[in-house]
Amino acid sequence: MIRRFAPLLLGFLFLPLRTPAQKSATIAGNVYYESEYQAAKNVVVVLSDGQHVFIESEATSDGGRFRFGGLQRSTYYLSVDVPGYESVSFEVDVSMTSDKILSIYLKPISKSPAPNSPHSSSVSAHELSMPAKSMEFVDSGKKKLYLDKNAQASVADFQQAIALAPAYYEAHYLLGMAHLTLGDHAAAEKDFRKSIDLSHDTFPEADIGLGTTMLDRGNFSDAEKSIRRGLELNPNLWLGHYELGRALLSQNHLPESLASAEQARVLAPNVPIIYRLLSNIHLLQKNYPALLQDLDTYLSLDPDSPAGLRAKQLRDQIQQKLPDQHLAPASAKP
Repeated sequence: MIRRFAPLLLGFLFLPLRTPAQKSATIAGNVYYESEYQAAKNVVVVLSDGQHVFIESEATSDGGRFRFGGLQRSTYYLSVDVPGYESVSFEVDVSMTSDKILSIYLKPISKSPAPNSPHSSSVSAHELSMPAKSMEFVDSGKKKLYLDKNAQASVADFQQAIALAPAYYEAHYLLGMAHLTLGDHAAAEKDFRKSIDLSHDTFPEADIGLGTTMLDRGNFSDAEKSIRRGLELNPNLWLGHYELGRALLSQNHLPESLASAEQARVLAPNVPIIYRLLSNIHLLQKNYPALLQDLDTYLSLDPDSPAGLRAKQLRDQIQQKLPDQHLAPASAKP
């Protein structure tokens, strides 16, 4: 009888001791698709101990939420592995705290990675060198800016991150994006230029952000140059191809604009604004079948927003006013 229960008895005797003052810890947070700024639902998050031994796993909720509770105060590892995205694995230390709230961003694997690119590797190493508290402010600001759509609230987080780490050029870029969203183009340009200076012009997002600011202010030629510089550093940024498409459209270069918009669509097929750009180009080209397809795709991604309602009205008007024979593709001439 004793032999039968020996494993249970040994397991009980050698359980780690926990003093009454030592409360359990919780590791929780959200997983997002970075390229589309959307919650990653039904993604498996794996929790391992300090020796990378599996403890448990959990699939994220519809909002990308996960939670591991009742943990001992110790060091753990979280990992996420999703096909088509870079694997994520990092250490989480809850030995001195009871709760840790995290934001995990999944980056798509580059379709044609450039060898020895100054992006991905050097940027990741730079971010990891930033103070943990500063990175927490950046994560919080990203959530407010991209998911909560509260740019004003995100500004304070990014400013806090910069105050703790003045060389954090990624935070300067994000602050620029917040100011750009708020319509403060002067502040946004200053932030993007600071990010470019601090990174020695190796951070492509900052060049694209600066180009976007110039584009919104009507400086199309300089905007195109700045955006092309960003794409030279990293040709796999959908936002760069989208903004280049906008810059070329503003200069009435329709074929080139269409090529850039199509490249953005290939890299990020679930981003609604890309189809707004495509619909504008196809409307100018009088390519009505392609225009209707753009509007259909846009409505499948963003049906209820004010822009979505306008897209539906436009689609109905096109179908009502144009006879079937006029829905043939436009001439090949530009």
